[in-house]
Amino acid sequence: MKKAAQKQAAKRIAKKPGAATGNAAVDAVFGAYPSPVKARLAALRRLIFDTAESTEGVGALEETLKWGQPSYLTAESKSGSTIRIDQVKAEAGRYAVYFHCQTDLVETFRELYPELSYGGNRSILLDAGEKLPEKALRHCIALALTYHLRKRVRVK
Repeated sequence: MKKAAQKQAAKRIAKKPGAATGNAAVDAVFGAYPSPVKARLAALRRLIFDTAESTEGVGALEETLKWGQPSYLTAESKSGSTIRIDQVKAEAGRYAVYFHCQTDLVETFRELYPELSYGGNRSILLDAGEKLPEKALRHCIALALTYHLRKRVRVK
């Protein structure tokens, strides 16, 4: 029971903007980013948690590392596809939101938001020197966090 309570507390803490996650590995990754990218990734992280909280059926997110990248899973509800965020290592000042490449998510995002920049069928690319396209990203994140819910509805 104590372990479950600690896990819930860590989830609540991670939702607070600027708070430590309770996961030392995730905190270390955020701490290692260069300043301009770090600030943008922190804002993106807050946007992911805010979107999850305001999107019906998503529930609490689990923040962890996958492939060394901060990752957000709908472990409680299983409603969506994993979202990862990271700097683009080959391009200074760039960062990205990554989605599962075997979904149609990025293809859908391209149709809805052709003005965004994409990395193949797996990411939305962003520039630390530009304003975060919050409205479009919020919608894309909500679609990813509810991907399995929508898929289940289509199958029935």
